[in-house]
Amino acid sequence: MSFDINKLRIGIIGLGYVGLPLAVEFGKQYPTVGFDIKTDRIAELESGLDSTLECSGEELAEATQLTFTSNGADLEACNFYIVTVPTPIGDSNRPLLTPLKAASRIIGEVIAKGDIVVYESTVYPGATEEFCVPFIEQVSGLKMNDDFFVGYSPERINPGDKEHRLPSILKVTSGSTEESAEFVDSVYASIITAGTHKASSIKVAEAAKVIENTQRDVNIALINELAMIFDRVGIDTEEVLEAAGTKWNFLPFRPGLVGGHCIGVDPYYLTYKAQQLGYHPQMILAGRRINDNMSLYIVSQIVKLMLTKGIQPSNARALVLGLAFKENCPDVRNTKVVDIVSELSSYGASVDVHDPWCDVGEAKTEYDLDLVADPEKGAYDVVVIAVAHDEFRAMGADGLRSFGKKSSILYDIKYVLPSDQVDDRL
Repeated sequence: MSFDINKLRIGIIGLGYVGLPLAVEFGKQYPTVGFDIKTDRIAELESGLDSTLECSGEELAEATQLTFTSNGADLEACNFYIVTVPTPIGDSNRPLLTPLKAASRIIGEVIAKGDIVVYESTVYPGATEEFCVPFIEQVSGLKMNDDFFVGYSPERINPGDKEHRLPSILKVTSGSTEESAEFVDSVYASIITAGTHKASSIKVAEAAKVIENTQRDVNIALINELAMIFDRVGIDTEEVLEAAGTKWNFLPFRPGLVGGHCIGVDPYYLTYKAQQLGYHPQMILAGRRINDNMSLYIVSQIVKLMLTKGIQPSNARALVLGLAFKENCPDVRNTKVVDIVSELSSYGASVDVHDPWCDVGEAKTEYDLDLVADPEKGAYDVVVIAVAHDEFRAMGADGLRSFGKKSSILYDIKYVLPSDQVDDRL
């Protein structure tokens, strides 16, 4: 089978934080169809707007060969499909592969002989060939490596990061045959200025992605546990980390909440596969337990501080600054700030949440939270800096304290302020 990059017609399935930047970059060079099941998402993109803020109106306009659709039949003219749908986890921390199944079936309805399908969604090693491909084969009647070919290239998008953009992040690629792997690599190399790394197999590429964030998760869990120990010792965690950081090979991790669509999710895909194979992961799951319970620890510290100042939690008003899972980004997927809100509320406190980056409707739909646009000055017993948005940093200590009463508490989860300017911090 021979592949011709000059005849490339690309279809992107899923136009979120990962899919849209891909569609834009490919749409500058090749005929590209961006597909999403959300008709309102298609409408906003066609109007030149991106609510994720990953692509500007100017960048969308530069993709002159890109069209958008919510009709799967419009993908039929494509011959190189890229799947970028979400891969979340369920209540029992098991992978939810329903979006991958749906995307694979959509491709099965339009795929033709000689076509290539590349998955970018984070999965466990083996999922592409063992889970996704059978749905394509079932719907299309075609067979992998006889009639069509498959690849995997893990996404490395960092929401809100304007420095590390898609073209400047090295891309891992792979394919189901040697020839298809070469072609997949050449296709990505045509838009990735940082270069590519061709893995020896799809499973290797899948595993590389899932351990990138598992490694970060375990390291953050270690620092979170150290923060709890140092609190009992009576020393400031940031000061300890700054001192340790003077050694050239000390890793600069910081304690905090671990949310989002990657770090707090990906490890469960790996542990799920491990358990299927009869191995019970210990370190990975221990790290997950620590990070998932950090909100409980943080609120317990806040409540202790309140009581020492004579503030009764059941009568208190609290302001949580930030809802997004990270700074300078509107993404609220799997944000752990909601656990802070829920835990404070369980003590009887009345909690307001303010985030200038997040969509009011999405906060309501996803978490039943009514964001406060303009928090009342001098009204709160507790002010919690939960996300390090630039807007909050710019306020400084005086600006942030202005939301609180004279006897209020300012607690800093994100090290926005020096230790001597807050009542306590993680």
